[in-house]
Amino acid sequence: MATSKAISPFRLCSLLRLQKDPALALELFRNPIPNHDPEKPFRYPLLSYDLIITKLGRAKMFDQMEQVLHQLKQDKRIAVPEVLFCEVISFYGRARLPARAFQTFESIPSFRCKQTIKSVNTLLKALLNCREYKKMREILSRFNEYGRPDAYTYNILINASRIGGDMEQAWAVFDEMLRNRVRPNVVTFGTLMNGLCSNGEIQEALKFKEDMTRNFKLKPNAFLYATLLKGLCQTGELSRAFSIKDEMVRNKVELDSAIYTTLIDALFKVGRKEEALVFMEEMKKSGCKPDIATYNVMISEYCREKNFEEAYKILEQAENLKPNVVSYNVIIGSLCREGKSIEANELFQDMPRRGCAPDVVSYRMLFDGLCSCMHLKEAALMLDEMIFKGYAPHSRSINEFVCRLCEKGDFQLLSAAMSSLGKGNFLNVELWKILVSMICKKEKPSESVELFDTLTVP
Repeated sequence: MATSKAISPFRLCSLLRLQKDPALALELFRNPIPNHDPEKPFRYPLLSYDLIITKLGRAKMFDQMEQVLHQLKQDKRIAVPEVLFCEVISFYGRARLPARAFQTFESIPSFRCKQTIKSVNTLLKALLNCREYKKMREILSRFNEYGRPDAYTYNILINASRIGGDMEQAWAVFDEMLRNRVRPNVVTFGTLMNGLCSNGEIQEALKFKEDMTRNFKLKPNAFLYATLLKGLCQTGELSRAFSIKDEMVRNKVELDSAIYTTLIDALFKVGRKEEALVFMEEMKKSGCKPDIATYNVMISEYCREKNFEEAYKILEQAENLKPNVVSYNVIIGSLCREGKSIEANELFQDMPRRGCAPDVVSYRMLFDGLCSCMHLKEAALMLDEMIFKGYAPHSRSINEFVCRLCEKGDFQLLSAAMSSLGKGNFLNVELWKILVSMICKKEKPSESVELFDTLTVP
């Protein structure tokens, strides 16, 4: 996107902001003035660097982003702010590139910029995204070089312990936080309550919430309430869950679709279907629109009742929200379990037209369902398509499929299936043992040798 006229640094920033294509934006950045005099280099403003780095980072064009950073390092006029490096570190964290995130952090001083607790926290969060606990400990061992830990630092460390399943360590970090007189916030309490609820310690979580409001004068937020609601619903304490919902209303915390969906799902699971449907109407009247998760809960309930007609109706209602693959998999799996694999196959084949691509779970469930119903020709086609797409069927399913083909005596289809399995590298010793055993039981010795020649000769 070049222009024949000279443009000002301000104009360059405007054009970069407007350009949606990161490759074209990079071309413009590199050549803002075509055929310019090399003796008069273009004076890039800091904002232009920020804009192009952001565009390239979001597009995961990391090599090009690094080239721009190298150019910025050479531009001695500019004092680079720490926040720019935080942005780059975050890009690498989301892309699961911990080494590059760490390298960026280490390079900050070479850009005439000082590392502070801000970039340390960003790096810790990026490393946590990548589950790089060893690297996190390395940073912590040098913490005094960068400043005093703040609440954000401790929240990251508490969350790292929670994710790692070490709640004892999480509480130790919380105690250290209090000893160092760093005031915890709602995120701190929410993270610890999440860990308590995940371990089934709901009563302790409720007491901790009271401690938060009484001793720290903090009000629970939507995430904290959702955590408690989910925990109470999982343990079947619906009356207390609805009390939490009422408390949210009193405290003017917005009830979103996730809150309603959690409660509707819990009501369905304990057989209180009528109440669940009434509650869904309440949800709509309150101005909260059901999302695809809400519809998936209803689809699951109707499939559990084997009421596939209603499940299809819900699927149609959800079309404006673009049903996800979970919506279809719930119905496909239920149909297969009920011996309706042909109907499941029809829905499966219709998924692309509805704008939803089947995933490996879709293929596996349908393949198993077709085998169970002895629709072996359709199963063979499904297996071939599955392998072509790079999906791996369960070894148990392959073994069962081969056994059923041998039982039926369809050795022509068996030969085609073995060819497909060979292309996908799914032929193993166990499968050959099953094949030998099945064929030798069924055929005369001379016929078995001839059949094996057919199966093994390419």
